[in-house]
Amino acid sequence: MDAGEIEDVVRLSLLAWAPVFRSFGQVLGSRIYTLIYPNWQASQRAAVERLCDDSEGNSVWVAAVDGTIAGFIVCSMNDAEKLGEVELLVVHPAYQNQGIGTQLNEFALAQMKARGMTMAVAATGGDPGHAPARKAYEKAGYTGLPLVRYYQALSDE
Repeated sequence: MDAGEIEDVVRLSLLAWAPVFRSFGQVLGSRIYTLIYPNWQASQRAAVERLCDDSEGNSVWVAAVDGTIAGFIVCSMNDAEKLGEVELLVVHPAYQNQGIGTQLNEFALAQMKARGMTMAVAATGGDPGHAPARKAYEKAGYTGLPLVRYYQALSDE
């Protein structure tokens, strides 16, 4: 990713994650959702900017179609543990189901192997909004381990 592409990457992430956050709202209900995500756009923007910042040591690769960023992947690599991790994988909704997520995963996995990583890990949600991400990881050969996180609002507000 070029430094000048960060705003395009952020805009893409907000567009691609809108269905995910709608799904979170449906799963969690408005009370818990609002407690966790009072402004998901601002927190998501900050997370993407932080993860794509050169000083974080992450690698960021973009996929372009006809000069337009269609997706991106952010990976971290822990040399001591020989563990590569996909921090973010995003594909523009208009370009989903065209193999871009798989290509990004395959490229990142090759980069991890070249750097000596022996294990790759990726995390995603089990909600309906994350179905495209799960599909991309499974197509790339990841093995899923179902986990559940529970929430409960403690105030009556």
